[in-house]
Amino acid sequence: MTAHTHAARTLRLGLTGGIGSGKSSVAAMLVKRGAVLVDADAIARSVTAAHGLAIPAIADTFGPDFLTPEGALDRERMRAHVFSDPSAKQRLEGIIHPLVSLETKRQAQAALDAGHRTVVFDVPLLIESGRWRSQVDRVLVVDCLVETQIQRVMARNNFSRDTVEKIIASQATREQRLAAADWVIYNDALSLQALDQLVAALPIQPL
Repeated sequence: MTAHTHAARTLRLGLTGGIGSGKSSVAAMLVKRGAVLVDADAIARSVTAAHGLAIPAIADTFGPDFLTPEGALDRERMRAHVFSDPSAKQRLEGIIHPLVSLETKRQAQAALDAGHRTVVFDVPLLIESGRWRSQVDRVLVVDCLVETQIQRVMARNNFSRDTVEKIIASQATREQRLAAADWVIYNDALSLQALDQLVAALPIQPL
């Protein structure tokens, strides 16, 4: 069977949601049902880990002070820098995004070549990037109240409310995500079992 035939019967599902929305839980539930996950955030973490592909350019652009002693991106320092200097975010994304894009395409092609029927692209900044909508067949947004996001991330990451609010402010708004959505899962005050039932009810062919 050719890659073209695979592509014709494969659903390319873009999955997104604000920080703390439960997007990763939904991704795991889709994988449990047989989908192949291409996790853009995990790829971004890998290229900014010690000896990652983005590290030399990050050191050249921002200086060695933005690396940990182990040689990885110092995320806390970079987060603070990006908040205070918006142009730094653009420079950082200019380094990381092309590398993530290449690896994303490689993983997706491998899934297509293997004949998988559903490929889930977990992309935190799917709406913000502007390019992803044309690369997927459907967009699934995991949505919840902003206050729910704040409470979840404070508990999970031990971040201050101010830090979480700044992260949320740097992302697309709920309204922007919902406007781009084909399907929405509203994940507020749901148990994992109830969330799993909503995932199971998505109009997706058997994986």
